[in-house]
Amino acid sequence: MRIISGEYGGRSLKTTTGPGYRPATSKVRGAVFSMLEARGLYWPDIRVLDLFAGSGSLTFEALSRGAAEGWFVEMNKKAAALITENAVALDIAPHRYRVFAEDMRNVLAKRPAEPFDLIFIDPPYGFNHLTPALKAVLRTGWLAVGGFVCAEVESKLPLPAETDHPDLELLANRAYGQTRILLWTTRESA
Repeated sequence: MRIISGEYGGRSLKTTTGPGYRPATSKVRGAVFSMLEARGLYWPDIRVLDLFAGSGSLTFEALSRGAAEGWFVEMNKKAAALITENAVALDIAPHRYRVFAEDMRNVLAKRPAEPFDLIFIDPPYGFNHLTPALKAVLRTGWLAVGGFVCAEVESKLPLPAETDHPDLELLANRAYGQTRILLWTTRESA
């Protein structure tokens, strides 16, 4: 798998295999970043949180495009170790990233010192972790006002009801084969 654009564009990322593990294809990553940039996201100003990080390809792409900081949360120890290995191989400054080899619920249980401008949620298919992850992010203040949440889920997964997350406005809902990309931002009144 290769990073599409930016400082590390064309560089390869090591990945692992396993149940529920499916790195985002370059087509899907390209679509995600086009959606974000079309909405005015300016990379040098943002902090990124990647839940269910897997290979970390989405956050590595954001760091490559100039994101100030990226946090990777991946409970699979082997995948988390590969994220660290990839960050070192790319020569990303240690202050620009953190890797948490633990369950996202443990990380999200407490408030962050500073909220994140972009949160990726890419849970394994078949477990419907999207709604619990959204609730945890919003309950404990991980998302900055005006920030974005971008989820990559299976295309047949029922969408969370708007009433479940009244502080979020759905901006995009696009299917790419068996993958669905959902993009939210905080509502103006939030």
